[in-house]
Amino acid sequence: MPVHISFRESLLALTRDGTLVRDMPNKWVQCVACGHRCKIAPGHDGICKVRTNREGTLLVPFGYVCGVQLDPVEKKPFYHVLPGAKALSFGMLGCDYHCGYCQNWISSQALRDPEALARPSAVTADTLVRMALDAHAAIITSTYNEPLITSEWAREIFIRAQRQGLMTSYVSNGNATPEVLDYLQTCLDCYKVDLKSFRQQNYAQLGGRLQVVLDTIASVHRRGLWIEVVTLVVPGFNDSDEELADIARFLVSVSPDIPWHVTAFHPDYTMTDPGATPVGTLLHAAEIGRKAGLHYVYAGNVHGEAGDNENTRCHACGTTVIQRSGFRVMSNSLVQGCCPSCSVPIPGRW
Repeated sequence: MPVHISFRESLLALTRDGTLVRDMPNKWVQCVACGHRCKIAPGHDGICKVRTNREGTLLVPFGYVCGVQLDPVEKKPFYHVLPGAKALSFGMLGCDYHCGYCQNWISSQALRDPEALARPSAVTADTLVRMALDAHAAIITSTYNEPLITSEWAREIFIRAQRQGLMTSYVSNGNATPEVLDYLQTCLDCYKVDLKSFRQQNYAQLGGRLQVVLDTIASVHRRGLWIEVVTLVVPGFNDSDEELADIARFLVSVSPDIPWHVTAFHPDYTMTDPGATPVGTLLHAAEIGRKAGLHYVYAGNVHGEAGDNENTRCHACGTTVIQRSGFRVMSNSLVQGCCPSCSVPIPGRW
């Protein structure tokens, strides 16, 4: 009879020795891939459940995906990166957070929740890059689960992708460390951060720390990577005027040119009590961002009901330079990255 191999053991077969790690006495290791900085005993996993100490060696996910999809880059969302381009998006398993409203819980919570049934498929980095090129994608994106915890695999892909002229990006919760950002510095072009709240008590419910995310946003911008920030506005969780204004003021303090996306919550996973975010709440949040001094604020995830709040306007003269309907680019009048009316450069990766 065939030998049964458990799900966890099958995942261990899709690993390699980690790079983002520090040795400790007695075969313990410290992982530095995310802000938890887990100290892991032999035979145990980090908080993410996918980085494992096997007799003093940190084994990390490698050589698989649990999902691949071709998306418009606006879906990530990046609104200031190659408008209308295709992004080959790949995801893996595991997360260092446990958000009750996770829309990708089938993969992110696969090691915690028995109902999360995503499974890995072995693949090579070269194959993923070839898939992107064959699909005429311009970008390759690590997303769906938390990319920081699979950074060794992402780096392997991204180095090859950049050699072929592709851009690379992370869609992340921002729970990073200086070590992982150093590791990714030369192979990562764009970074989307979910700033989920501006209150530590809220972050504690999700399994994170606010200050780590704030430090990540500032560091990513300082390093010269392109960054856009998303806040999922959840009724009763983070939708007060005070909190939204705090988020906007923080982003302005880093750079008023950081695009801020305020997006609508829809009940999902274990968080089904709050209703969907009213469109009016999003429009109000967007206005709060503009009043705080942000140049580019977008309202989304409401199926075209956000009106002009999906478009990019020149912050100097107000001309609409990119018009969108949902994830579709309807028009793009940028001239070499500049406003066609006043010639002011519009920040982004064009």
